[in-house]
Amino acid sequence: MARIAIGGWQHETNTFAPIKADFPSFEEANDWPGLCRGQALFTETDGVHLPITGALHALRAAGHELAPLLWCSATPCAHVTERAYEMIADMILEDLRAAGPLDGIYLDLHGAMVAEHLEDGEGEILRRIRAELGPELPIAISLDLHANLTMDMVEQASVIDIFRTYPHIDMGETGARTARHLMSLIDSGEAWAKAYRQIDFLIPINWGCTLIEPAKGIYAALPEANSDEVPALAFACGFPLSDIADAGPALVSYGRNQRVADDAADRLLALVESREGDFHGKIYDAQEAVEEALSLLHRHPSGPVVIADTQDNPGGGGPGDTTGMLKALLAADAKESVLGLLCDPVAAAMAHNAGGGTTLPLALGEHSGMPGHSPLEGDFKVLRLSDGRFTATGPMYAGAHMDLGPCALLEISGIRILVSSKASQAADQSMFRQLGVEPTEERLMVLKSSVHFRNDFQDIASAILIAAAPGPVYGNPADLNFENLRPGVRLSPQTES
Repeated sequence: MARIAIGGWQHETNTFAPIKADFPSFEEANDWPGLCRGQALFTETDGVHLPITGALHALRAAGHELAPLLWCSATPCAHVTERAYEMIADMILEDLRAAGPLDGIYLDLHGAMVAEHLEDGEGEILRRIRAELGPELPIAISLDLHANLTMDMVEQASVIDIFRTYPHIDMGETGARTARHLMSLIDSGEAWAKAYRQIDFLIPINWGCTLIEPAKGIYAALPEANSDEVPALAFACGFPLSDIADAGPALVSYGRNQRVADDAADRLLALVESREGDFHGKIYDAQEAVEEALSLLHRHPSGPVVIADTQDNPGGGGPGDTTGMLKALLAADAKESVLGLLCDPVAAAMAHNAGGGTTLPLALGEHSGMPGHSPLEGDFKVLRLSDGRFTATGPMYAGAHMDLGPCALLEISGIRILVSSKASQAADQSMFRQLGVEPTEERLMVLKSSVHFRNDFQDIASAILIAAAPGPVYGNPADLNFENLRPGVRLSPQTES
């Protein structure tokens, strides 16, 4: 039986977003549990679809003794403040010192954390752990598919594994797979050879979806490439909204010797590069998307047609409060449509104070201070109210105890808006049902999400359109002004003319 420390720290940093992640952002519960430490880590993550939960199950099933550290996450946004980073890093190191002698460590990380004072949040915490516990201790980490995988991460970790699905429905599976890698390293006492490769183009967020090509085929090839000689192989699409030197797709392979690791890495690199031109697709502007949706409903009124408000996706650093898509619905007189989730705690509080059935004047949304954005002013009817607490039911968030703060279903000109007090991407049907909206009966839905909505809405949608209303989660990285990206990286995949 081995003694293994286990913990996690999650943040996906959009350096172009308007709001930073302070320490309270990691303390509070939202889509996932709030900061939990010690034995509370076990109880707070139990039954929630997370990598750490999969790792816990695998390690417990093997009979190992577990030493809990901490687990925390914050909704994707701009940089983690220096104070928050240093506080959480100190907690992790303090817990490791208190854990006593260890045979290994498992960490549930994201891979795209940028702090105010450093570019590679994960590489730095791993470096500090190594400085504390030495170079030989096996350390296994699982990462999000949108990790910006760095050489520091690869050098400091003994093994890295990465999600293979987007939407991320394999989080628990990835945690368990990573835990099995760790157990193999502990049992054998050996170290695996590593090979790291970066790809020289950025993959737009929407086209890394593994339900469609080319990502579908690339990730499907990974299990077939694993063998006794290549025990682990992982590919990250990268997070193109982090303006750091190492932004973008990368991969890492592990072999029984260096030649095997290099060969596996080179084969996967060649596969990804051969599909470069396929990482693109149609993105509508807001008005085009609404017009196309209404046309589709007129021709085939089966609904719902789903429009993804991709550039205000809180899962990618959007504030969740922009009104571009809502204004487009109003301009097109798109009655019987529903939009969610729009984050406006002031409007939600006013609706709760006014009560259901009332009508009140509001300046809705756009409170995050993005230049050139203005709220939508008008008279809104309060249809329903909720406390924003419910259990998610979809494949990705299954079992998560959501806490979105006071929520309200408002209506203006026949268009309904789900308003929350905390930013969260609309990726689970339960978010709508908690306010009495049944997604399967809707005709036109606008969801503030880029891809994760597909995990629970794709099967009920008659059509899906990607729309780029103004917001910081840019659908095309070429629209961004990068200052720190390493030279030679193409901002958009090169397609054949």
